[in-house]
Amino acid sequence: MLLTRHASREGIVWCVDGHALPTETTLIDLLQMDAKEMNSLLLESPHERTQDRVAPIEPHQEVWASGVTYLRSRVEREAESSSSDVYSTVYTAERPELFFKSVGWRVVGDGDPIRIRKDSEWNVPEPELTLVINAKGQIIGYTIGNDVSSRSIEGENPLYLPQAKMYDGSCALGPGIVVASAKDIEFLPIEMEIWRGDECIFEDRTDLSQMKRELNELVSFLFREMSFPDGVFLMTGTGIVPAAPFTLEVGDHVIIRIGELTLANKVG
Repeated sequence: MLLTRHASREGIVWCVDGHALPTETTLIDLLQMDAKEMNSLLLESPHERTQDRVAPIEPHQEVWASGVTYLRSRVEREAESSSSDVYSTVYTAERPELFFKSVGWRVVGDGDPIRIRKDSEWNVPEPELTLVINAKGQIIGYTIGNDVSSRSIEGENPLYLPQAKMYDGSCALGPGIVVASAKDIEFLPIEMEIWRGDECIFEDRTDLSQMKRELNELVSFLFREMSFPDGVFLMTGTGIVPAAPFTLEVGDHVIIRIGELTLANKVG
């Protein structure tokens, strides 16, 4: 099943496989249910189709992210940083790196512009499987996330991570949420292309088998001392990082594919 969020004349409407749920239903309502209860409700949903898809997240839901979960990410972080041992240590540590990425109202959707910081000269997209987790800590599905990052700022000092990761246009999600269990998404392929005009200037692929951390392990650490009564989104890290000296430019078109989903955004 595919959950999508749409803007209509009546307001925001959630759909399952293109058919509208009752107008009062929100993603928060669904994520406050047990996974089985939610699936049962979605299978019974009935209504008409709708258009105008927007980012599949409610305005006040949170997006968190995981860092250095792939060897490729560790290597690139060590190369960019003046404190490279920090990244080597976190890759092998029991405790994963987890950080706050965005609140829902700041997230952009499929087809919306992403941005690069004006005070950074080295900027990259980071394609990431993004888990959708209910209030009980159960993985109920996934979407695509683009964790747009300013590598020059993070590389200058790890304490600048929030400025490198959290700014307007730095978080894209979409185009929808595939309802699935952790077991169903363990080995999904992840692909990214970057186009500049009519030329593909970068392409690469990986899959979740290259991730050092287990999906449920990341969720377990996130929920250890925090509750998420409205559910939460968790980016799981990237295994695709364009090597230096590549940097995004305004007008570049980033296309990410994971499983049955495609997320496309232009740098604005």
